[in-house]
This record gives sequence, structure tokens and C-alpha cells, in this order.
Amino acid sequence: MTDALLAAREDDPCGRRLLAPPPTPVSAARPGRALGLLLGAVVDAVAGDPGRGHPVAAFGRTAAAVETRVWADSRRRGAWFVLAWVGLVAVAATVAQAATGSTRSRLAVSTAASTWAVLGGASLLHEATGMQRLLAAGDLTAARSHLARLCGRDASALDVDELARATVESVAENTSDAVVAPLLWGAVAGVPGLLAYRAVNTLDAMIGHRSPRYERFGWAAARLDDVANLVPARLTGALAAALAPLVGGSPATAMRVLRRDGAAHPSPNAGRCEAAFAGALDLRLGGDNRYGDRVEPRGPLGDGYPPRVTDIARAVRLSRLVGCAAVGLAATAAWLLQPQHGAAR
Repeated sequence: MTDALLAAREDDPCGRRLLAPPPTPVSAARPGRALGLLLGAVVDAVAGDPGRGHPVAAFGRTAAAVETRVWADSRRRGAWFVLAWVGLVAVAATVAQAATGSTRSRLAVSTAASTWAVLGGASLLHEATGMQRLLAAGDLTAARSHLARLCGRDASALDVDELARATVESVAENTSDAVVAPLLWGAVAGVPGLLAYRAVNTLDAMIGHRSPRYERFGWAAARLDDVANLVPARLTGALAAALAPLVGGSPATAMRVLRRDGAAHPSPNAGRCEAAFAGALDLRLGGDNRYGDRVEPRGPLGDGYPPRVTDIARAVRLSRLVGCAAVGLAATAAWLLQPQHGAAR
């Protein structure tokens, strides 16, 4: 039937609609994912991580138990180990998401629960603030012990300023790993993206570091984590630069330091985050970091002064601002990317 004929027959003389087109279906799933990301971020900000029974910790313990049985000094064995775990998590998350249905409420709840489970922003800032309190109180012994909650470097010989630098650098790097990256993957791929990303990041933390045991076995975990964080790290750097005025910095300076110094770091991603934070906070980061018997020299990042104890609070504030911006961007992206079909409930 032609469009003209359809228009002519649409209404009869009595005003009744005969061939009215069906209403366009409204997607309930479309706002569900966006709403879930927002709710999950709010729950993380308010409640943080549970003291016991955290699902990410349970995953790590299980993977570690299996790793002791399958380890070999082989890149291939390590690659199979990582792909098996990430694939298992992705498939399980996909099945679970399909089982819950695509209605607005169910998708929002499953996305919110997964978002809360994988985000680590509240815990990161809590630990950084705890470090500031210890350093301000002059409790160097406790502060050195506390650093293990933020990063894996050897703190036994670090002084107050070095502990402050380690804290600021950890906040910068983990703003991407614990906040921006999971939100971005959640926006793009929903619950499977959230959980698979956290599996990748957890395995990298377990076996991705350079050591005699994991130099080869952990190679795949480290490279996969690099790929997963490639875009999030650069988004983190851009957001930190844009928000620099809210912590007394300059966007132009932060972007200049990011472009100039971002690659002067062993990690292709952490350097972007640390350089942007250094520029935004007018600090100079970088230096020699000790990890057990290994010393890792890092080039200077930024042109400012070395971090002091009071700068930890500024880094925490910048991290929180970047996290809030990332939540808004992720929710918007999820809304735009979600297919326009589904049932509204």
C-alpha cells in the first residue's frame, strides 16, 4: 500500500482511525543500564566495600588457589589461565544478565549491584585519607604499614615526603583502575563489561607484576590489563586536566604536562593519570620506587614541588571530582548506546 493510499484511508468519515501506525516501543532497558550505573556509584560512595565477603576478594582467592596448581614458567600457560578466568566471568555475567530479563527495574538492579561490586573509589579515598591522618600525626611506622593498602612498593625506608608521593601517585593511577575504567566498560557492555573488566584488573594485580615467578606467567595478565585501561586512563587524564581549576590548578598546565610527561613511565596508562594529576595539582611526581629487591626508576612528572602531606587531600578531592564526572559520562553513554527495545517495567 502506497503512502498516499495509507494516508487517505487512515481516518474514516466518522473519525475512527482504521490504519493508525502502532506506537513506537519505548525501551525500558535503555534507561535501566544508565540508572544502574548511577545507583551503583551512589551505593559505593555511601557504603564503600563490605568488610567481609566481597565478591572481588572471593574471586581473587579462588583464582589464586587455582594458580598455585597450574603455574608454569610459560607465557602460554599464563595466557590460558587469564583467558579462562576472564572468559568464565564474562559468560557467567552474560547468562546472569539474560536470566534477570531486560526490563528497566531488573536491569537497573543487576547493573547497580555489579557496579557497586567492582567500583573501588570509596575505599581508595578512605585509605588515602587514612594515610594523611597517620602522616599528620607523625606515626611513620603505622604509615609505612598502611601503604600496602594503596600500592605494592617497599615502604620500609620511605620518609614522610616519599610516603606522600606514593599516596598521591596511587590515588591518580587507581582513579582510573578503580573508578573510570569499570564505569566506562559498564556503559559499553553492561554487567558483562563491569565484571570482566574487574576480573582482568584483579588478575593483573595478582600476577601481572614483574617478579621471577610471574615474569612470563603473568605477561598476558599485564598486557590484557594495559589494553583494557588504554582508553579509561586517557579519559582520566583529560578529566583531571579539565577539572584542575577546582583544585587550584590550570587545565592548560595539566594538559601540557600530560602530553609531555605521560609516556615517561613504565606503564602506558598509569603515566597518563599521574602526569595529569601532577599538572593539575602543580606537583612533581616520579622517582625511584622499590619493589622488593627491584628498583624501578621513573622519570619526573610535572614541574611543581614534591608532594607534601597536605597535598594528599587535594589529590583525594581531584579524584572524587573525576569520579563524579565519569559517573555522569558513563550514564550518558549507557543511555545513548543501549538498544531501543525492551519492555517497560
